[in-house]
Amino acid sequence: MRAVIGEILPLSVGIAIGPLAIIAAVLMLLSPQARSTRLGFLAGWVIGITVAVVFFTLLSLMLPEQDSGSSSSVVGVVKLILGGLLLLLAVLQWRGRPAEGETAELPKWMSAIDSMTAVKALGLGFLLAAVNPKNLLLAASAGVIIGSAALSLRQAVAVVTIYVVLAACTVLIPVSAYLLASARMSSPLDEFGTWLVDNSNAIMAVLFVVLGVANDRKGISTFEPDQKGSSWHISAYGSSTSLMAPHKRCAH
Repeated sequence: MRAVIGEILPLSVGIAIGPLAIIAAVLMLLSPQARSTRLGFLAGWVIGITVAVVFFTLLSLMLPEQDSGSSSSVVGVVKLILGGLLLLLAVLQWRGRPAEGETAELPKWMSAIDSMTAVKALGLGFLLAAVNPKNLLLAASAGVIIGSAALSLRQAVAVVTIYVVLAACTVLIPVSAYLLASARMSSPLDEFGTWLVDNSNAIMAVLFVVLGVANDRKGISTFEPDQKGSSWHISAYGSSTSLMAPHKRCAH
C-alpha cells in the first residue's frame, strides 16, 4: 500500500497545482457572489476528482487477472501510452507559455464567474476536475496504479481518499482561509492569482515531463529481463512469468 501511495502522490500534486481550478477559485473568492459560490465550487471540485479516479480504478480492474501472463504486459503498455501523452502535454504547455513581456490571457468563461450561482459553481468545479483532459489523464494514471495493485477494498478506499485530499488541497486551503479571514486574504489571493496566470504553463510543462518519464519508466520496467539470468520477468506488483528452460540434473 505504501508503494502505491508513493506512486500516486506526484499525480495528485499534478492536479493540485493545475492553474485553472486555482485561478477560478481565487476569482470566485474575490467576486460579489463569493459566499454562495465558494462552497459550491469546492464541492464540485472534490466530487469530480473522486468520480474520475474511482472510474479509472474500476476500469483498470477489467484488465486480465494478475496471475495471467498477459496482465502485466497490458498494464505496462497502458503506462507507456499514458506517459507518452503526458510528455505530449508537456510540449504543448511549454509552447503555449506567454513570451517575455506578454500577459497570459484567461479563458473567456472566467469572465462569467462574477455572476455565477452556487449550482453553476458546483458544475464548473466538477467539469474542471473530471472532464479537463489534463486532469483526466492524471486520474487515468492514478486509477491504473490503484486498480492493478491488488489492494483490499479498505486499502483502495484509503489510497483514493489520500489522492483526493491532496489533489483538492490547493482549492480547499484558500477557500477555508478566506472563510476565516476574508479581509486579510483578498490581497494575497489577488497577487497569487496574477503570478499563477503568468507562470502556470512553465510549471505544468516541467511537472508533465517528470510524470511522463516516470510513467514510461514503470511501463518499460515490466518488460525488463531478469538481471540474474536469461529469464524475462513481467511483473505488476508481485506477479511474474519465467521463460527459463528447466535445469538439467548433473550426473554424479
